[in-house]
Amino acid sequence: MRSSVSVLIGGSAGQGIASIETLLTKGFKRGGFYTFSTKEFMSRVRGGSNTTLIRISDKPVNAPDFKVDIFVPLDTNAFFHAKERITNETFVVAKKGDYECDCVLYDYDLESLAKEIGNPIVSNTIAAAFIFGLLGCDGAVLREIVAESYTDELLEVNLKALEIGSELARENGNCRYCIEPNPSMKENNDFFLSGTDGVGFGAIAGGCNFISSYPMSPSTGVLTFLAKQSRNFGICVEQAEDEIAAFQMGLGVWYGGGRAITTTSGGGFALMGEGLSLSGITETPMVVYLAQRPGPATGLPTRTEQGDLELAIYSGHGEFPRIVLAPGDPKECFELARKAFELADAYQVPVILMSDQYLADSYFTVERFEIDPISPPHHIVKSDADYKRYFLTEEGISPRGIPGYGEGLVLVDSDEHTQEGLITESMSVRNEQNGKRLQKFELIKEEAITPEVNGDRDIAVVGWGSTQHIIKEAVERIADKRLSIVHFSWVYPLSESQLAPLQKAKHLIVVENNATGQFAKLLRLHGVSVDEQILKSDGLSFFVDELSEKIALLLKEIR
Repeated sequence: MRSSVSVLIGGSAGQGIASIETLLTKGFKRGGFYTFSTKEFMSRVRGGSNTTLIRISDKPVNAPDFKVDIFVPLDTNAFFHAKERITNETFVVAKKGDYECDCVLYDYDLESLAKEIGNPIVSNTIAAAFIFGLLGCDGAVLREIVAESYTDELLEVNLKALEIGSELARENGNCRYCIEPNPSMKENNDFFLSGTDGVGFGAIAGGCNFISSYPMSPSTGVLTFLAKQSRNFGICVEQAEDEIAAFQMGLGVWYGGGRAITTTSGGGFALMGEGLSLSGITETPMVVYLAQRPGPATGLPTRTEQGDLELAIYSGHGEFPRIVLAPGDPKECFELARKAFELADAYQVPVILMSDQYLADSYFTVERFEIDPISPPHHIVKSDADYKRYFLTEEGISPRGIPGYGEGLVLVDSDEHTQEGLITESMSVRNEQNGKRLQKFELIKEEAITPEVNGDRDIAVVGWGSTQHIIKEAVERIADKRLSIVHFSWVYPLSESQLAPLQKAKHLIVVENNATGQFAKLLRLHGVSVDEQILKSDGLSFFVDELSEKIALLLKEIR
């Protein structure tokens, strides 16, 4: 009996890969399995070669393997695109003669079978039922889901397709790749969420009432998520003409007392640099969701990378405080998105929430948590007649008033300014105001979230953001007692307490989805000695089997 199974579906855009993914993931979850899915796709509406990986287990599984157990290519391009992921034990469901591989081939022409019942597109439903049967799952679960999803003729043809797929599985003995479900999973209410879902729910819980964005993958999902929920939660949605306008609109909302977010990727964030600096000097809160993809320039618009960390930390001219957060799964996406609004409001700084295409588009089985919006604390004061927007305080945070709430004028300016908000060129005032702004760095560090630490051993594998569960499972597979894990979700500014776990280890291995080791460079700036780096920047995330092999090779050199 296997502990987990990886199923890969491949085909071109428009062949219904998403339909198979939806049907199977719903079915597996209802059938009692922990389920994870991730996808990689080309930047085109039709054609190309795309894949979706679904991994199931009787225990929590939240990361992908490169090698797969079952592969269903819906066309020849898909087969050759993913051929390296096949082993001699992989079950490939395809027409004999079209493909040659050292694998276990199930010779079926799914499209021809679908045409026989009048609709070639339901070949994906046949495939789903066949896979379900190979895994020994209850076909009634799929019939229930199809009945919920279709009506009339579409329902009838999809039910026929399910029966064909189930019959094919029966012909081959069923349960050829059997995996035992977890009985408790059938009864629990765990969520099945993507990183995008987590950020969207977190924004709602954080009191977001305005989103202004210019669509840019892979961040657009949060824009569309909040747009769909806008009537339910009182969110104003604006698709701006460009990223510059999107950021400035958000600043205006915060200035007026609202809570705004803007979403973008690296190229759009580059355009927001001036607005970020404006947020810094006017001490106006702002929340930015930065979903990374490979650059430079347009790069690989539908792929993944952790290449924008330095952009997030250093963008915007001048020196001013900011906060950079990087969740590792949908639950952290929720928690940190909600926290981003509170931090921005409390410290009057921009907060950048970093994700990437892998995390944004992958679905995880997540322990249920409350997603109802809370009544978040607002750090707004009612101004009196002699109100000073930039009043010098001992801790460096000035009372934040908003227009129309109280008797005072709320003056802000992009020039250096006095306590009242009036333009100044006084060097002494400049030193006072600049010092006040930078003083917030130390306060912010006191809020820093300590990294997740698994073990206290000689060799620490260090990561940040979306590599969290990939690193965790890779280290578990190696089962070397010298290994521990230190994973960061708060990446800037770093505090001494955050770095303490790293100082205990004798050897550090930093894992990053980029080419230059940007987080490792940040650690070195803080006096941390990084011994080894494992880097990847081909547009794909790490895979558990791939990463475990690379870590194991390094361990042979470490005595």
